[in-house]
Amino acid sequence: MTRRWAALTATLVGVGLAVALEGRPMKSEMISYKSGAESVSAYLVLPEGTGQHPAVILIHEWWGLNDWVKEQAQKFASLGYVALAVDLYRGKSAASPDEARALRNGLPQERAVADLKAAFDYLAARPDVRADKIGSDGWCMGGEYSLLLATVEPRLAACVVNYGAMPTAPAAIRAIRAPVLGTFGADDAVITPASVRAFDSAMKAAGKTISVKLYDGAGHAFENPNNKDGYRPEAAQDAWERTVAFLAQQLKR
Repeated sequence: MTRRWAALTATLVGVGLAVALEGRPMKSEMISYKSGAESVSAYLVLPEGTGQHPAVILIHEWWGLNDWVKEQAQKFASLGYVALAVDLYRGKSAASPDEARALRNGLPQERAVADLKAAFDYLAARPDVRADKIGSDGWCMGGEYSLLLATVEPRLAACVVNYGAMPTAPAAIRAIRAPVLGTFGADDAVITPASVRAFDSAMKAAGKTISVKLYDGAGHAFENPNNKDGYRPEAAQDAWERTVAFLAQQLKR
């Protein structure tokens, strides 16, 4: 992927209505699907064109399913993916770190993982989705859940984690079948470089496919421009290009 193309797709950020690169509107809507006996909401964006497409499950930060996450769904759909951004908080979102922390701490992990597995099933059952080409991508808390989904969903074809906590149990690492792309900040005090290197080594020792990059001068959540003090545009652009190339290799072949 060229930088010129990446820059063009990046201009979709901040657009209120999803628009395909060629200028035609993409279909976007809030949908609901079943997770056990409960219903889960998600933001669905469909790419242009008929037939079957690869798909990506997008998993939000501790802030919840906000406009920035929806913009990421629009960007992926513009590249030909069926994009589904899941609302793990069931309609709630945070405007302050204290609110975000309360929502994060109140999220039952078992329920969240079940919601993501159900999201996979929802996509796999859609006639416009290639069931064998579904990946996941998440940021911060969502990065952790992207990896957790990979430990319980053997059909997942690709997993992207952006500065999310990583499993350490050998059994969990052995359970990951999907290739993993990891993006982390070298100055992150939350997800430390030491923990990233340990995970990378454990994955490789277990014979797993993984590619990890630590960005110098970047801390936690450096990809999100709403993180005004911590946003690193050059690193964020490079991380986006790596993600696009990785998912294309894993999901579009």
